[in-house]
Amino acid sequence: MSGDERLRKLGTCDAVMGVKVLDQAFEITFEAFDCTGVRKIPAADLAKADFYLDAPYETWQEMLADIKEHGKPDRQHTLNTIDFLDPEGFAKSDDQSKKDSFYRYGQTFQQFFNASSEIETVFAVPQPA
Repeated sequence: MSGDERLRKLGTCDAVMGVKVLDQAFEITFEAFDCTGVRKIPAADLAKADFYLDAPYETWQEMLADIKEHGKPDRQHTLNTIDFLDPEGFAKSDDQSKKDSFYRYGQTFQQFFNASSEIETVFAVPQPA
């Protein structure tokens, strides 16, 4: 999403977001008006991110399928709503001031996930633990 005008319209964002899906973890870096990096990381490194998003596989699948169908999520599938409805919180961090970037730059992160509607998404079948 480097150079994407949709991010530029939302203003600058300087944050490192972690994403945890089952036993896999990813680091997504935002600098100024761009997403400058996405990489797979060890789950233990999620704590190094400003915050990380952690939800059951089904939540991720449902959110991304809804975004794919509509180009953006309905009200029940926004990052903010998922966080609000989860008693333990969707956005997690040991540092509240860093976790605040989830709320401060929320529209930028939402737009990042909304862009997934423009690419083919394949859902892997979760393996039993």
